[in-house]
Amino acid sequence: MQKNILFGQFIEQDSLIHRLDPRTKLLGMVLMMVSFLALRTWVDYAAATAFVLIVMGLSHISTWMYLRTLKPVWFILVFTWTYNAILTPGTTILWSWSFISLTAEGIETGTTVVWRIGLMILLASILTLTTKPLALALGLEKLLSPLSRLHVPVEQISLMVVIAIRFIPTIMEELERIMLAQKARGYDITALKLPKRLLAYIPIVVPLFMTTIQRAEQLSLAIDARAYGNGKGRSSYRVLRLTTTDFRAGGCTIGFIFVLLLLTGG
Repeated sequence: MQKNILFGQFIEQDSLIHRLDPRTKLLGMVLMMVSFLALRTWVDYAAATAFVLIVMGLSHISTWMYLRTLKPVWFILVFTWTYNAILTPGTTILWSWSFISLTAEGIETGTTVVWRIGLMILLASILTLTTKPLALALGLEKLLSPLSRLHVPVEQISLMVVIAIRFIPTIMEELERIMLAQKARGYDITALKLPKRLLAYIPIVVPLFMTTIQRAEQLSLAIDARAYGNGKGRSSYRVLRLTTTDFRAGGCTIGFIFVLLLLTGG
């Protein structure tokens, strides 16, 4: 399953992005995603794409691996593009049938929306592929630590988010195991046509849901057995320290966001 699902997994490499503090990567990802919401023109999208490609190159992880992280959401991307292409009103009608009209404005809107979503997924993939889950949890906990004064369970929220991300490949692996078990019994879902295939996935949801609950229960028992409690006051083997490289990387990110906002404002 590692060859099919990469999101949520960590790939060990000796790169600049891997050595960055997880807080730097978390803040950079959030700020970049927020700035992507302001993209308007093709120049803006090209500049944002160039930035993402540069960061991907600095991570020393192949571009093909990053593109494979888009595979699980290809149906959502295609549906989003189609929805915007045929339902966005416009003056330049390319094709029409009944109440459905394909317009040039709709194609442009669908392309930009899918482009923006793809860039955000790639940014999230950069974070998960270059950051160990424990380091990611610690970084998120440190960033949210001011909220603990408001009695917000920061430690539990951080652990919950990281476990949810890490469970994505585990759940997909369980899904593949169930499908292989059905295939061994002569029932191959992949051989069915698309409408029947969608209906065939319904019986898989029940065992997948049950095994996921069992795994979650086993994980909670393991956490209790290690006396994790609410997570407050626990020490960490790794101490996070911001270095000069982190400040430089943060400065470059803020500088690019500033330039991007100037482009969108122009």
